[in-house]
Amino acid sequence: MLAGKSSSKRLPVNEKPGPLSNRARVRREPERARYERAVLDAIVDAAYFCHIAFTDVRGTHCIPTACWRQGDYLYVHGSNGSQMLKAAADGTQVCVTITHIDGLVLARSAFNHSMNYRTAVIYGVCEVVEGEHKAESLDALVEKIARGRSHEARRANAKELAATTVLRVLLDEYSCKVRTGGPNDDEADLDRPVWAGVLPLELVPKAPEAHDARVEAPSYVTEWESGASMPGRAG
Repeated sequence: MLAGKSSSKRLPVNEKPGPLSNRARVRREPERARYERAVLDAIVDAAYFCHIAFTDVRGTHCIPTACWRQGDYLYVHGSNGSQMLKAAADGTQVCVTITHIDGLVLARSAFNHSMNYRTAVIYGVCEVVEGEHKAESLDALVEKIARGRSHEARRANAKELAATTVLRVLLDEYSCKVRTGGPNDDEADLDRPVWAGVLPLELVPKAPEAHDARVEAPSYVTEWESGASMPGRAG
């Protein structure tokens, strides 16, 4: 069920990856732009949540929510009462953003301080997911949280499914932006006796906390602290 169509004019497809629409073009620091689909997939797959911006009669909003990818779509879900999901299901244009901060970049001047990051901006109109695929997509969310979990946890029942809205947006209009490396200081500042470099940041798994210690922990729990079962990591 398709709720609407994007209004942004698509640009011609070039042999070299480039912006898929005028509004998806990165204009600030364009050398950091990445339009390859593999880059987008990696950013989405490493994320547990995204922010969805939309406008309705009450104004403009930006809501954080869990997200996951299946094939060519990014999925979100929530209560039927969610104003964001209601607006998106009715065909409102949405802008989805995902950000990973990989480091704080300390330069020799305050002006040149920066961050290392991986970001994605996705434009589109959501589709409502219904029928058996709705239940399957929620299974995929559970798998995103912990691979193998959907085979153990009770599946959503009819009442729970009826109270839940699942939406997806096609990953066909987007841009990514990535910064890596150290500070970009002005040449005149290079001799200043000020420490410069990168303070790395990473989302790090910690030791699991059992709710009932009598239940044996499955492998995706025992492997959690090593990072092997985290999204975007091999395992």
